[in-house]
Amino acid sequence: MTESVNIYDAKTGFSRLVARAEAGETITISRNGRAVARLIPAVPDRRERMPGAWRDRVVIADDFDSFTADDEHDWYGA
Repeated sequence: MTESVNIYDAKTGFSRLVARAEAGETITISRNGRAVARLIPAVPDRRERMPGAWRDRVVIADDFDSFTADDEHDWYGA
């Protein structure tokens, strides 16, 4: 459900509008009868971390940390 609120009422009742947005409502804020902003529920930027989600899907080679003369030549041209 979307409700339109004028900017003065939005300023005076901001915390109440934020609580309604947290509950899932969308509120349109208007100035002179024209919509200028929308207050919507926040959506998390990313999913919650699940440790171990990549277990048995990624294999790290035993020599992963080694830096050989060939590596040095490839990186630095020495």
